[in-house]
Amino acid sequence: MRIAVSHLFAILVLPAALSAQDIGNRSLILQEVAIPGMPGLQSFAMGQHQGEWLLIGGRTDGLHRRQPPVTFLAADNNTSAYVVNPMTLEVWSASLSVLPTAIHMQLQSTNMEHQQVGSTLYIIGGYGYSTLAADHITHPRLTALDVPGMIAAIKNGQSVAPYVRSITDSRMEVTGGYLGYLDGTFILAGGQRFVGRYNPMGPDFGPGFIQQYTNAIRRFSIADDGTTLAINDYSEVVDTVNLHRRDYNLVAQVFPDGSEGYTAFSGVFQYAADLPWLNTVDISASGYAVVPAFEQLLNQYHTAHLPAYSQADNRMSSVFFGGIGRYYFDGNGQLIDDTNVPFVNTISRVERLANGTMEEMAIGEMPALLGAGAEFIIDPAVPVIGDGIIDMDGLVADTVVAGHVVGGIQSSAMNMFFINDGTQSDASARVFRVLLVNSSTSVAEERVAPASYLSVTGSGGELLITMDLPVAELADVDLLDTSGRFIRRLLHARVPAGAQRMRADVRDLAPGAYMLRLQAGGHEGIARFVR
Repeated sequence: MRIAVSHLFAILVLPAALSAQDIGNRSLILQEVAIPGMPGLQSFAMGQHQGEWLLIGGRTDGLHRRQPPVTFLAADNNTSAYVVNPMTLEVWSASLSVLPTAIHMQLQSTNMEHQQVGSTLYIIGGYGYSTLAADHITHPRLTALDVPGMIAAIKNGQSVAPYVRSITDSRMEVTGGYLGYLDGTFILAGGQRFVGRYNPMGPDFGPGFIQQYTNAIRRFSIADDGTTLAINDYSEVVDTVNLHRRDYNLVAQVFPDGSEGYTAFSGVFQYAADLPWLNTVDISASGYAVVPAFEQLLNQYHTAHLPAYSQADNRMSSVFFGGIGRYYFDGNGQLIDDTNVPFVNTISRVERLANGTMEEMAIGEMPALLGAGAEFIIDPAVPVIGDGIIDMDGLVADTVVAGHVVGGIQSSAMNMFFINDGTQSDASARVFRVLLVNSSTSVAEERVAPASYLSVTGSGGELLITMDLPVAELADVDLLDTSGRFIRRLLHARVPAGAQRMRADVRDLAPGAYMLRLQAGGHEGIARFVR
């Protein structure tokens, strides 16, 4: 059911009902994937190679606490590197303590900026406790990781040291910004330099701290011959009004004129109040500009996000999965303005149309208060444009695995910052597969009339099938693809009258949409499910 709230906003609850056009002509469906041994991480850096993920840094606790002695504790740093295979559901890990101390300290910090170019993951800055400084610092470092080499070393129990290179540079002393890559140039946008322990009473109270927003877009190239690193062609533009933001979402874009760039969405904090910015800033190869006549009301904090573009429609979509936001919809479809800026479960989409106008819409909900500090890891089989923008026109199958939403903070309540004692939230180990399903297949419905004869539920590759016949009948239950092609027979037996249940193992099926068909005498039922 879609509830219209205004000319810009609507709310949609999934998976019970889905829009026919969540992104272009496709519906978006989340499926939770249980991965044994998956670490709980938030605000981490990540790379991937041949479908396996490399997860570095971040924190293993939830929202930071308010009291300086217990906020951003070193004990909750992620001191290991993890490799995750989302297909085989395997996890490997290795300690990073074999690295030089300064590099080890950086790679266990939080909110590092990161960007993978080819097989190299470049990591900048990050905030956390340093044993060398005996204080919490923002690390002034650029570090390069050989992603295939590190993954192989971790899986084989070997040292990761040969696959890590690092240099010191004060211009890289940034946390909570974003690192883009456009036409051979790195773009370090926003963020801050923070030294000391967080203290809500301000920088000059108690232990005190230093906080300096960059207010900048920094552009540079990285000279990398596989052994040494250097930063070249450095330039910086400062705008204390429009670039004063951190912990936001920088999303790759194709603009209406066909050029590529990024949009900086929302972020925190305004000068006059601890509230998110509402305006957004487009960053191009040559400059930047505030988007006219648009305010982003939903999903304003760093969260997992998915960019997608259709050249045929000249339509750019940016999807945000949960997190933290000033605005959200209540159960009656009313837009609520909560200046405490709570955790939200909203899944929203911002579309940039061919005429350049932008529209925002809530298209679904996360299954809990999830998403802050999470990452979207794109599936390597998906066709892309530029920096990980899904090419919607290149999608062929009815059901496409777009990628996975990984980690982030899971909170037990929307507003808990002022009562936070460390138990109200945690770093999530939950992983969600993101499917883009051709809307014409209508696979979003878990039950299709006559639902009284057949229904299906289940997760983890096991289906619970319920048949409810008015009289006893010889029944067949067949597994079909979405075009109705026969895959295999699950049941051929006489089924008693009334509700009867059976289980079916479908773990061998590729991820996607399927149908079950019940035929029993003159009775027939169809039920759809997503593997």
